[in-house]
Amino acid sequence: YEKSASSIPLTPEEKKEALTLAMNNWIEGMMKATGGYVTTWDVVNEAIEDNGAYRKTKFYEILGEEYIPLAFQYAHEADPDAELYYNDYSMAQPGRRAAVVKMVKDLKKRGIRIDAVGMQGHIGMDYPKISEFEESMLAFAKAGVKVMITELDLTILPSPDPKVGAEVSASFEYKKEMNPYSDGLPEEVSKAWTERMNDFFRLFLKHQDIITRVTVWGVADQDSWRNDWPM
Repeated sequence: YEKSASSIPLTPEEKKEALTLAMNNWIEGMMKATGGYVTTWDVVNEAIEDNGAYRKTKFYEILGEEYIPLAFQYAHEADPDAELYYNDYSMAQPGRRAAVVKMVKDLKKRGIRIDAVGMQGHIGMDYPKISEFEESMLAFAKAGVKVMITELDLTILPSPDPKVGAEVSASFEYKKEMNPYSDGLPEEVSKAWTERMNDFFRLFLKHQDIITRVTVWGVADQDSWRNDWPM
């Protein structure tokens, strides 16, 4: 605090010490404030890029890969009975899949608790391939964790770039062709949407032995985060 107040830059070691203390205080405070009523926690969210590299956050910049084990360690210490999860989007991407599998195995090898992987379900009519989504589900289960389908929504609209996944910082200029159903959704398109969603639920039922939950992201269309993204 003294150095921050006087605008003296912190050394790398001081930054590490300050951030680990802040993480521990935040995680412990959040988990204990619920008095045990919350029994499952998304400990780390969206830490990996499509290619498997770590997202360049301040946590990674200061602590490196170690911030993830630290977060899970602090969460377990705050509530030893709570289930702890990692959550990310575009989990059908091979690079992200491999990195998350490695992360899970590394945590387990070190004796750090992780119970499940959350696969965000921000899907479109032609992405991702169901076979690739299934491959990730099986890979995570094989790594020794449960699988959860989180943030499930299916957009009928075309994407300016399917590779952006659910990257909220991505933004594109409006183009008329991105809004083809301004006068209402044709019946055949509605049926195609239903069949696409059914295909995913058939997949979930097929692997109900490894899936613990499916969470829909948004109660109704007017409340969807997609209304303002990616344009």
